[in-house]
Amino acid sequence: MTTGQRIAVLGAGPMGLAVAYQLARDGHRPVVFEADDRVGGMTAMFDFAGLTIERYYHFHCLSDHAFLKVLDELGLAGKMRWVETKMGYWYQRQLQPWGNPVALLKFRGLSLVAKFRYGLHAFLCTKRTDWKPLDHVEATGWIRRWVGEEAWEVLWRRLFDYKFYDKAHNLSAAWIWSRIRRIGRSRSSLMSEKLGHLEGGSQTLLQGLKDDIEKHGGEIRLRHPAKKVRLEGGAVAGVETAEGFEAFDKVVSTVPLPFVPRLLPDLPEELLEKYRALQNIAVVCVIAKLRRQVTPNFWLNVNDPEMDIPGLVEYSNLRPLGDEHVVYVPFYMPGEHPKFAEPDQAFLDKVKHYLKTIQPALTDDDFLAMRASRYRYAQPVCPPGFLDTLPPFELPVRGLWVADTSYYYPEDRGISESIDFGRMMARKAAAA
Repeated sequence: MTTGQRIAVLGAGPMGLAVAYQLARDGHRPVVFEADDRVGGMTAMFDFAGLTIERYYHFHCLSDHAFLKVLDELGLAGKMRWVETKMGYWYQRQLQPWGNPVALLKFRGLSLVAKFRYGLHAFLCTKRTDWKPLDHVEATGWIRRWVGEEAWEVLWRRLFDYKFYDKAHNLSAAWIWSRIRRIGRSRSSLMSEKLGHLEGGSQTLLQGLKDDIEKHGGEIRLRHPAKKVRLEGGAVAGVETAEGFEAFDKVVSTVPLPFVPRLLPDLPEELLEKYRALQNIAVVCVIAKLRRQVTPNFWLNVNDPEMDIPGLVEYSNLRPLGDEHVVYVPFYMPGEHPKFAEPDQAFLDKVKHYLKTIQPALTDDDFLAMRASRYRYAQPVCPPGFLDTLPPFELPVRGLWVADTSYYYPEDRGISESIDFGRMMARKAAAA
């Protein structure tokens, strides 16, 4: 293996940082180019009225092995905290317990047969290990065949409708299965769900990775987006930025795939068309800081005809924040949907109304701060056979690797999956 290679890494989200981390530890000289003024991508933190917290919520599961391994390597394993969390369901204007067999049996609004079919499906998903048979199966039809129309209408339909809109009926069953399994396997018992958070939030990991990359000779350039990857003679030549051209032995891109045609316009047209054909869901994520708790649940599924959300996350029920309570309310939608162009205030007003509906004791004075964050490429849309539509991450150009969170399908986007894939890609890139 050639050592000491100078390798450009595009993007300083968890995957890009993982690439640079592995390269630097293996004796190479990664240079990370990041457009933002901070590392982290969707895991980046911000100052929320005196509270340092993620712009978008994150949690960790017992099965997040790649994440836990990096914490151990960085000497941060002692900062991991595991909490028994609760789930709830807002249905028929009632707050109901959710997430365990007893809650399912007591759920108001479903027949016993529907409850049995729903529970059986969830249980079998946690036991399944082979996702390949589900790869070419359409998700909504698969769920309806298992759980029946009644449970589909009450427990599933709005989750699809208010995340994917017109794309809801062309999703891979393998992708949905992986989400059910991940949560199902983060249980300390049949009755208890256990999720984790880092002391100090994601910043603890991000700072640890950044420090380790720099300690081992890597470089991170914030506010330095790559404008173009220059190709010459079928190989990578280097990266163009606002400051000019810089030569590199290799380039690993981890920015969202829709940016690839702009960064790599000299790729063969058939490859560019594959990137252009990929679809993503956008998000407007409202975060509210409150004086009082809304519910005792970490995750609350929502099925309410007057609320255009699939659920909300009461983050302070996972990571205690003293006397303050923090709730994330994500509005997912296709980026081209007219709703995505609405002003932030429209979403803030909705959230205030929704939270006061769920918790009538809330008053305007209980809202200490609110903010909306937007991310255009928050979630890849994964139709049946999704992997077949992706270009290979090792492209037919010497010294070039391109991937984003789409590439660990059928797993959903997550910090642990990004770390695992990024480290693998770094090893392959360095060894080539």
